[in-house]
Amino acid sequence: MTDTTTKADAKHDAARERASGLRTIRRVIPYLWPEGEAWVKRRVVMALGALVLAKLFSLIIPWFYKAAVDALAPSQPSPAWTLGAGAVGLTVAYGIARLANVGFGELRDAVFVRVGQRALRKLALETFTHMHRLSMRYHITRRTGGLSRIIERGVKGVDFLLRFTLFSIGPLLLELIMVTVVFLVVFNVWYAAVVVVTIVLYIAFTFKVTEWRVQIRREMNAQDTDANQKAIDSLLNFETVKYFGAELREAERYDSAMAGYERAAVKTGQSLSLLNFGQSLLITTGLVLVMVMAAVGVQQGKLTVGDFVMVNAYMMQITQPLGFLGTVYREIRQALTDMAEMFDLLEQPAEVKDKPGAPALKVSGGEVRFEGVKFGYDPARPILKGLSLTVAPGQKVAIVGPSGAGKSTIGRILFRFYDVTGGALKIDGQDLRDVTQDSLHAQIGVVPQDTVLFNDTVRYNIAYGRPDATEEEIVAAAKSAHIHEFILSLPEGYDTAVGERGLKLSGGEKQRVGIARTILKNPPILLLDEATSALDTQTERDIQDALHEVGAGRTVLTIAHRLSTIADSDRIVVLEKGEIVEEGRHEDLLAQGGRYAAMWARQSAEEEDEAA
Repeated sequence: MTDTTTKADAKHDAARERASGLRTIRRVIPYLWPEGEAWVKRRVVMALGALVLAKLFSLIIPWFYKAAVDALAPSQPSPAWTLGAGAVGLTVAYGIARLANVGFGELRDAVFVRVGQRALRKLALETFTHMHRLSMRYHITRRTGGLSRIIERGVKGVDFLLRFTLFSIGPLLLELIMVTVVFLVVFNVWYAAVVVVTIVLYIAFTFKVTEWRVQIRREMNAQDTDANQKAIDSLLNFETVKYFGAELREAERYDSAMAGYERAAVKTGQSLSLLNFGQSLLITTGLVLVMVMAAVGVQQGKLTVGDFVMVNAYMMQITQPLGFLGTVYREIRQALTDMAEMFDLLEQPAEVKDKPGAPALKVSGGEVRFEGVKFGYDPARPILKGLSLTVAPGQKVAIVGPSGAGKSTIGRILFRFYDVTGGALKIDGQDLRDVTQDSLHAQIGVVPQDTVLFNDTVRYNIAYGRPDATEEEIVAAAKSAHIHEFILSLPEGYDTAVGERGLKLSGGEKQRVGIARTILKNPPILLLDEATSALDTQTERDIQDALHEVGAGRTVLTIAHRLSTIADSDRIVVLEKGEIVEEGRHEDLLAQGGRYAAMWARQSAEEEDEAA
């Protein structure tokens, strides 16, 4: 790669980054100045007013300091504006001015804090809500740890940008302008020139070095995210790690990611030292030049000792926040980068969307019809190839077949995690693409192969099916799922915490809680997605009894692995390579001697071997 190409790429990246920064700032402004919320605008205006007053008092402070010093020198006449106040009075006035400066600064923060926190809350809620709108495909391809890190850094970035842009960069620029004007008017153009040149050189140096440091920080963030993802992934798979005795391997994997973070962090620390020294060199040079000019003026009798002190006070006032400017600018650049990642997430389009004005699904009987349905996660690899199937209201239909036949895919498109790519999927004659997703989800109950519970109480997890349910309804659902007696045997009954992902409960107990949750939801259509395939034979039989009770009077679609669990279905559909190859009742399919009969014979032999 040539130097010309590298420079062109760098310019392109810089331009894209500036555009991204401007986009981010445009996205944040509405949270500071929202339409229809006058109280927010009032608080912003009040905070800015307090800011201006604080800076005015900071401009006055050195004048009182100068006058007090001159009052202590008998040979110096007191300026008329002091109204004859002595050194003591001017010192008191100096203290009052300092207090007013701090007071208005704190008032500014107190007024604005509610605006900032409201913005963070609304933005965090918007991001969280949007994540739930994103498709199953997006969540499968992204790691939860990485997403949580992006949101965490993005929200912190917004908080930093709101506070420091409005109350650090803005006030600093205002103060620099005021001090430059004072030097120009009270002293001469050379004082103002030194201040301006110092500021320009300082800002140019800071920006240049910070641009370099941002690249290092971006690398550090990437390594941080990678290490965090590996840690969360390992902890979520705690049992698997133990099963394979892989603690050392996981530790080495995590340490390898942390080593990359360490290298980037070292570079960051070293570049910070370089930045801080360069900034100190420029600021100190400017300060010394102005002080030398003032000292010469005092020696020549053109300035008073008070003037010398005032010049020093002004330079100290601007050099302190200038020293802070490097950190602020660096953090603002980082905040913009972090926020850009979060806004990229917010702009990620939802794959499955409701049509404008889509009506709610109305279920009268619960007929489910697949009309020539085609679907594939990848266009080049179709899963369902023109599937046509009708499940009559109240009918129990089982779908069986080898792995990869498309059984679980049927459940995902029925719940509309994905839209079909061909044909139509209808409930009571209504195409699922024409109704709202919320209403569709409300009409279908799902008992998956592995019920995942929230890290909360048993009551909370059962009531998740219907949050407004009464205690009596929750207990009734638990009894129907044959888990009420077990819950009462727990130390805290229904208030017992189940642990993360329900790890404190056995597989059968989790499944029963999941069944109770679905019973409480009381949907007209039920999807059993291999709900007992991961359980032992006795637990499976017990839960099958509960599932039979749940399915009474409902349209039930069962995706099964163990054929013994669906032998009493009204109809069994054999799926192979996305197409129906056999269908009928259990006895009829056995009589045909086809694929189902072969699967039945194989599983029966396996079960006999297990029993033996």
